Amino acid sequence: MAKFTILTPAGASFTTAGGGYDHELEALEGMDVEIVECPATEEGFIAAASKADAVYAKGMKFNAAMINALSKCKLIALGTVGVDYVDVAAATAKGIPVTNCPDTFIEEVADHAMMLLLATHRRAIEQDRMVREGRWGEGRPQLLQVPRLMGLTLGFLAFGRVARAVARRAAPFGLQMVAYDPFVEELTLSDYGVRPGSLSEVLSQSDFVSMHQPDTPLTRGFLKEKHFRQMKKSAIFINTGRGPTVDEAALIKALEEQWIAGAGLDVFQVEPPKPDNPLLKMPHVILSPHNASASARFDPARKRRVGQELSLVLSGRWPMSCVNPTVLPGSGLARWQPYAMTRGPNS
Repeated sequence: MAKFTILTPAGASFTTAGGGYDHELEALEGMDVEIVECPATEEGFIAAASKADAVYAKGMKFNAAMINALSKCKLIALGTVGVDYVDVAAATAKGIPVTNCPDTFIEEVADHAMMLLLATHRRAIEQDRMVREGRWGEGRPQLLQVPRLMGLTLGFLAFGRVARAVARRAAPFGLQMVAYDPFVEELTLSDYGVRPGSLSEVLSQSDFVSMHQPDTPLTRGFLKEKHFRQMKKSAIFINTGRGPTVDEAALIKALEEQWIAGAGLDVFQVEPPKPDNPLLKMPHVILSPHNASASARFDPARKRRVGQELSLVLSGRWPMSCVNPTVLPGSGLARWQPYAMTRGPNS
């Protein structure tokens, strides 16, 4: 029997169906660790929870009952940026650190956000259809109504890692930039050529509004009808963050009644969207299947990061990216990071 047991639900984890933990185990080599799969159900997890020294959370939601069944767990590790499928509050109450992968696929998501911005602005999908459908002559007249990109304003709702990477990409296009984020100091914004603004200023001044808030109890349903009414009629809404941060019915109404001009969406309130979702039939809306983070390095990179976090905690050290860092001082784990806190547990 191995010294440490890492419990994980059986079955698919994004692109890899069941098993195949070679990438995670790289950092755990020589530690006498085994990854044990349990049924991907609440009952199946709870039945196996008592033997878990750590949990590799994937493929399902982890509620308070499941977390409370853990009796000796030292870590819940996630291979994603978002942590909305784990009850972090319950883990915090149990004193269990929860880790994510906050910096593993930032560049990919920023690329995708910029792609959606450019494609919606230049009406790329509609222009493509015009050519395919023999409507060649309609292309130029449509774009004659579109302003030049240079000099337009890109507004950010939250200015974390992805938004900052988007800002680096947007600057060479000549976009002016403004951000609403009450948790980021103004000096950080100015380093990226972004000026601070209130929520109403960002909404009313921006030609593109890019949503980057995480899905938390505080941000769920953050963007409502009253906010879409504040935007320019020519504004385009971009969301590569989380669908539940937006009241989707309000977004649909804003598009149908032309309070705003269009949208580029990688995320939805319900995923996948239902076949009768009006967004699926709107011409000036570009959609993608919540795959902004996907690239050839997606699976290997996030799995290796999970392995690194498991290795650190099971060897008695603080993890790198703890989303509930208040548990760390009382965890019995040793702080080791020779880095500023932006590279440590608060990152």
